[in-house]
Amino acid sequence: MSICFEIKRTTKVSKQKAYNGILDLDSAKNWMQGLVRIERLDKGLLQVGSQWKETRKMFGKEASEHFEVVEINEPDKIVFRCDGTKGTTGKGEFVFTYILTSTGDNTGISLNGEINGLTGLSKFFGKLISGTFKKACAKDLDSLIDYLEK
Repeated sequence: MSICFEIKRTTKVSKQKAYNGILDLDSAKNWMQGLVRIERLDKGLLQVGSQWKETRKMFGKEASEHFEVVEINEPDKIVFRCDGTKGTTGKGEFVFTYILTSTGDNTGISLNGEINGLTGLSKFFGKLISGTFKKACAKDLDSLIDYLEK
């Protein structure tokens, strides 16, 4: 059973600028909270199959997770997958789907998160911390929007 959440935001930037901002790993250092580094595991523009290792400082320690792009539909949809078995988490799969829509002069961004593959105690604790995880994702999205609107 998946643990799912949704975050919706509106920004004053164009849909294309929002789309580009989500995919711009190089600028993440300017807005992503706790970011220590992003290491690309390939070269070139992000595309389906592109991978990177993202390291953040959390609870006073560095934690790294392995991400990949699993779907791109420019400029409407981006899907990232985090394989928890390859990172500090050690378990699960985390899928982040960004849906972008034009609403007048604004852009709507929906971030749908899905946590899969947790079992036993990790599934129980996953449900307990899902609210905290959603808040952290919302902070990241808000920070990205603030950065793009400057």
